[in-house]
Amino acid sequence: MHSIIDTGPAPADQAGTPAGDAPVNLRALMLLGLAGAFGGIMFGFDIAIITGAGPFIEKQFGLTHLQLGFAFSSLLFGCMLGAAAAGALADRLGRRGVMLWVALLFGATCVASGAATDFTWFNVARFLGGLAVGVVSLAAPVYISEVAPPRLRGRMGALYQMAIVTGILVSYLINYALCDAGPDAWRLMFYTGALPSAMLFALMLASPETPRYLASRGRDHEALRVLARVSGDAHARRELDAIRASLAQQDAGWRALAAPANRRPLLVVLVLAILVQQTGINTVIDYSPMIFRSAGFTLDAALFSTFVVGLANFVFTLLSFWTIDRLGRRPLYITGSIGMALTLAGLAVAAWTGHFEGMLVLALVVLYLFFFAACIGPVFWTLLPELLPNHIRSRAMIVPVLAQWAANAVVVLLFPDVFNRLGSAATFTLLAAFCATQGLFAWFFVPETRNRSLEDIAAGWNKAR
Repeated sequence: MHSIIDTGPAPADQAGTPAGDAPVNLRALMLLGLAGAFGGIMFGFDIAIITGAGPFIEKQFGLTHLQLGFAFSSLLFGCMLGAAAAGALADRLGRRGVMLWVALLFGATCVASGAATDFTWFNVARFLGGLAVGVVSLAAPVYISEVAPPRLRGRMGALYQMAIVTGILVSYLINYALCDAGPDAWRLMFYTGALPSAMLFALMLASPETPRYLASRGRDHEALRVLARVSGDAHARRELDAIRASLAQQDAGWRALAAPANRRPLLVVLVLAILVQQTGINTVIDYSPMIFRSAGFTLDAALFSTFVVGLANFVFTLLSFWTIDRLGRRPLYITGSIGMALTLAGLAVAAWTGHFEGMLVLALVVLYLFFFAACIGPVFWTLLPELLPNHIRSRAMIVPVLAQWAANAVVVLLFPDVFNRLGSAATFTLLAAFCATQGLFAWFFVPETRNRSLEDIAAGWNKAR
């Protein structure tokens, strides 16, 4: 099976100039990137829309703290299964084809979630919606990466993260706008998911398949036409030759993942995937109203503060467009981890000393999001494929992606119960410790990948053995 993630170095053209330096039609590239990025909007919307619906669902179905956690995490368990199947589906149906089916499933499950008459129906609908989110979590960045020139790899990866936080922000705005719509407000919140689903479907209908997938199916003429839209006819022909050469190389089998040379990079991306969820980012995204209500906010004020959090997340993610290819991956990861640890420690101290209230809590949560959105979020999704050697990347990527969904599901499932049993001080102390651990791990085990070819990164792993 050919790799579905094409992040290899730019081939040289006939004059010896790297292909990444070729002229780029930014308008055509952004149109293609927008189509793929809209999958990220759908991703962010579906994981965050339950944030405002949660208090209503808890009352509607009379949920315990653990049941509430399951209502939030049922989507994420579906994401695990969807992510596991995403590679095979993208190779069978095409990147564009699988995104069309995902859009339909996403829309149907949003309507089904809003129409639920009992807790079991609701969780089944959310689980099926998670299948769509899990598939899109791989299919959307794959679509973007396969139409993006190599020299814009980092910024196009940041575009996908930008789309996710846009979806989160939109869901927060909808939550706040509908919070006074009565006891069935949560149903309306889920129904609104049909709109981004329809928009994604329309965008993908109007967009072409990726050139790498087309070439893998022998449809070279169509692949050449898509490449020419981005970088012109002359460069498109050279790039198509490079794609053909790449496709001629067979991926290594599953056994290659256990080879001694591959164990270190695979272990590094696995630990990064687990730690990025244990730092608490999705507990803040999903349970902001719970956190703010524990700090003395009314439900309306908590939902408005949650919208402020989403807006801050959006604005801070914009910074990553300028930092990710300038400052480097490793410094950003270390700085972001330390900053997140300090802000969570500040929340813990506020709780221990009886000052966990009002604007102090909101300010610390916003500062925490600054360090994640500007430093960790975009770097994480860019760093994973960069750290994995070329010959195992297609299969190895499933390991960190599944791990981060599994860790996400467990953390989101347990957070309400832990928060209410241990209290806010102990909970934020634990999350701060995970952030510090992430920073130390990046310091000792994560190499810098900025301005390095993937072959050079792989050679560095061999030297470190």
